[in-house]
Amino acid sequence: MDFIDLKAQQALIRVHIEDNINRVLDHGKYIMGPEVRELEDLLSDFIGVKHCIGVSSGTDALLVAMMALGIGSGDEVITTPFTFIATGEMIVLLGAKPVFVDIDPKTYNIDPGAIEAAITPKTKAIMPVSLYGQCAEFDAINQIANAHGIPVIEDGAQSFGAEYSGRQSCALSAIGCTSFFPSKPLGGYGDSGACFTDDDELAQAIREIRVHGQDRRYHHPRIGLNARMDTMQAAILLAKMQLFPEEVKSRSAIGQRYTEMILTARDQSGLDASALVPPYIEAYNTSVYAQYTVLVENRNKVLESLKQQGIPTAVHYPVPLHKQPVFTDQMPQLPVATQLSERVMSLPMHPYLQAEEQNTIVDVLINAVCSD
Repeated sequence: MDFIDLKAQQALIRVHIEDNINRVLDHGKYIMGPEVRELEDLLSDFIGVKHCIGVSSGTDALLVAMMALGIGSGDEVITTPFTFIATGEMIVLLGAKPVFVDIDPKTYNIDPGAIEAAITPKTKAIMPVSLYGQCAEFDAINQIANAHGIPVIEDGAQSFGAEYSGRQSCALSAIGCTSFFPSKPLGGYGDSGACFTDDDELAQAIREIRVHGQDRRYHHPRIGLNARMDTMQAAILLAKMQLFPEEVKSRSAIGQRYTEMILTARDQSGLDASALVPPYIEAYNTSVYAQYTVLVENRNKVLESLKQQGIPTAVHYPVPLHKQPVFTDQMPQLPVATQLSERVMSLPMHPYLQAEEQNTIVDVLINAVCSD
């Protein structure tokens, strides 16, 4: 059993992928070739924003977005500690300070109620992460940000394709960023990412920053970096977009099926509700379930039980950022993030996961939790 099955998807579009790759080989424009602009146009239409700017990775998307907003030394960016290191790492690389606030105990996304108290005159952006495939609470976050004149950047690396109150992830703030890392909901066969915005000036800045701050050849009005998208990745993503809308529906259905199976099995086994907690999705949200993540007690024992039965698992994330050695100069007290990091575990999840496989996974999971 695969944790993420990329082979099943490839089998459906192998011919289209090969055709697109051959087209790139024929024209030989391997960096920022015509497929990049074609993909940008397709994705901006899909998300519903004016501008999509393809970049070299989801990590670079965050960096470029903050550079476009002028974030630098001495500035502060409010964000969540319950995420991959890249979110906080890019803030520090610019000389700014990540200010971590606690998370919502139901969705695991940043708690809007904790943001206001963290704002200072040095706050230059708020960067929510749409974790596990569900968007953060953007109406509340944007309301706070607007009241203080602070831009919001969405880290949508895990939520591309998800909706928040009928709007697409990456179309919910000043700049939306995503990743096309292979395991993401829309993944290439290497690193790439994108920034999304409706703001013409920000879009222009992002386009210049990704090519060393260049507005035309050998003319550099700003400091930038090499964050260009490889044409091969764009060509592969163009082929994958043929399947993506249906895969989004499949992910949602599979995630909901997991939850129904777990709740039924939990009730039948007599387990306490707190012993095994499936993901909570707000009624106005959809999730692309980049990970299907549950809460358990005695996680190591449960993980080992699944491993013995040939079921792969993962932990996203065992150490929240505020407890990482590189950030321990801050050490804020964030009890929700700390507690949840000790209980989360992710089950196999991809658009081609079969109901029979899910039955097996849930049966083993329930037995493991019951024997704890």
